[in-house]
Amino acid sequence: MAVDYVLAEKANDNTEVSETNAVDALMVLCRNDLNLVNALIIDRMDSAVPMIPQVASYLINAGGKRLRPLITLAAASLCGYQGDDHIKLAATVEFIHTATLLHDDVVDESELRRGRASANTLWGNQASVLVGDFLFSRSFNLMVEVGDLKILDILSTASSIIAEGEVLQLASSADMSTTRETYLQIVASKTAALFAAASRVGAVIAHQPDRQEMALKDYGEYLGIAFQLIDDALDYSGKQAALGKTVGDDFREAKITLPVVLAYEQGTPEEKAFWKRVMEDDQQNDVDFDQAMSLMEKYHTLDATFDLAREYGDKARKALIHLPSNDYRDALDGLIDFCIERDY
Repeated sequence: MAVDYVLAEKANDNTEVSETNAVDALMVLCRNDLNLVNALIIDRMDSAVPMIPQVASYLINAGGKRLRPLITLAAASLCGYQGDDHIKLAATVEFIHTATLLHDDVVDESELRRGRASANTLWGNQASVLVGDFLFSRSFNLMVEVGDLKILDILSTASSIIAEGEVLQLASSADMSTTRETYLQIVASKTAALFAAASRVGAVIAHQPDRQEMALKDYGEYLGIAFQLIDDALDYSGKQAALGKTVGDDFREAKITLPVVLAYEQGTPEEKAFWKRVMEDDQQNDVDFDQAMSLMEKYHTLDATFDLAREYGDKARKALIHLPSNDYRDALDGLIDFCIERDY
């Protein structure tokens, strides 16, 4: 079945890339490998059941930056890998990520994904869950083809950690007793686990020593935490068009993220009562979002969230010191600044 894959065209674009856009620079650096990943994704998401590639390609083509597979490609090349199994690993990472997005939108009852109607809105919850399951199975097919038990362990463990993070977030949903420690545990599981695995397998496939493997794991983990912290802050401060969603979606969905946790921790009894009403009791009116923003500004919780993201970005940068100095390491270093300074 023919599927248009936007990124494959973008990777072949000869347009000059701005040096300030680290993602585009990394995309150009990994262009040939990325094209092979795109072709493999198209091939492996095909099915005799038409709905499967239809739903999968809709989300995969939705305009994401492909950070995770790009990190896998860059990590393997950074470590001097000369084979082609990193192509399968990058596709594996993208399939795992896409499957989790399909499941996330069902759990969150999301109507939008990157500015477009979510897959569950168009095809229903059942189709989204089942296609997500299909992509998970495809990811394990690819892992087995690579034939490295350590890599199979790393990526399968990451998948289970992501699921645990989803359940923990569900258990903490609309619960104002959620602490910053619990929040960071959710972030480390839901987001950072796949970043860490995507980075780490690049060293494993290149048979690098433990020190470099752990350095890449740490880089991915810290980058993933920083990335999610920025995402959660941007939901209250970003521009609607750049975010691909309306500002304040997390608030309206009663998601407990760090800006809310910090505002609640420092709030007066009256302010705590406000947060419990709008988050726990889900009783919101038209002026409550403005009130929430006012309390975040009062306690500088967005600034604190950005600051914490920068701290994790610094940790990611320090992890790179233990890796060979080359263009790929420079590109991964630049990715840290992009993730933290982006406005979408």
